[in-house]
Parts: sequence; C-alpha cells; structure tokens
Amino acid sequence: MMNKDYFRSLTLSAIMCAGVATTAYAHGDVTPQPIDTAGLNKLGEEWLEHNPYRGNKRAIEIGTSGYAQNCARCHGLQVISGGLSPDLRYLEAEDPGDEWFIERVRNGARKSDGTTIMPKFEGLISQEAMWAIRTYVETQRVADDD
Repeated sequence: MMNKDYFRSLTLSAIMCAGVATTAYAHGDVTPQPIDTAGLNKLGEEWLEHNPYRGNKRAIEIGTSGYAQNCARCHGLQVISGGLSPDLRYLEAEDPGDEWFIERVRNGARKSDGTTIMPKFEGLISQEAMWAIRTYVETQRVADDD
C-alpha cells in the first residue's frame, strides 16, 4: 500500500506540471499572425482617424479572429483582461476611443525605462485589420460607471 506522502507528491507534481503548461502556453508566440481582410473595403495608404467599419458585420467577424490571434494573449479572451494589460472593454466608444486605439496599435507602448509593454503593429498588420479589431473590441464594451 502506498503512503500519503507519495500521493501528495504526485498531486503536487501534477499541479506544478499543469501550472507550467499553462504558463508556457498562455502567451504563446508573439509573432503577429496574418489577418485575412477579404470582404472589407480597402482603406489606402493614409491612416484614418476614425473607424470606418463601425457596426460592419464582416469587420466584426474578421476582428474577432484577428483579436484572438494577436491580442488575446495579453488583453484576454473576449477582451477580458487578466490585469496585466488594459481591459479594452472599458475603452471609450466610437470616435473618442478610436484615436487612442489606433495610435497604440500602430506605435506600441514603452515604459519610461524603454521597456516595451506593447509591440508596434504598424507594418505588420494592415490598417484594415486594425480597424476590424477595433470594431470587434467595441462589441465587447462595458459601460464605465464613473
């Protein structure tokens, strides 16, 4: 008959392995994944200031997939942050939030010490894909009670 310590060590090992697996796969590969924007109007080279796809069903579909592949690893599944990154459900809606969103996604963000806290996506993800992601994020918005 096996003793309690043996079962405790097995349980502890299983928990540690599960934790390691979760940690190892939680953030995955940080290489931006391509986003197929077929079905959206092309936006050209000049960056728009406001979301041209707001309410567009195809943009929401594309943005949902693009967000899951490129943003969820930091901002959380279904835009629900685990606390490490801003909770985008509270990002200002419509035009007021567009400026912050597109600037941050295009240019990324750094701490004052130069540490990158969000990578720059301009040149890696198209303007169409960025606005599609913004369109999806807005569908997940929660009103701020302030």
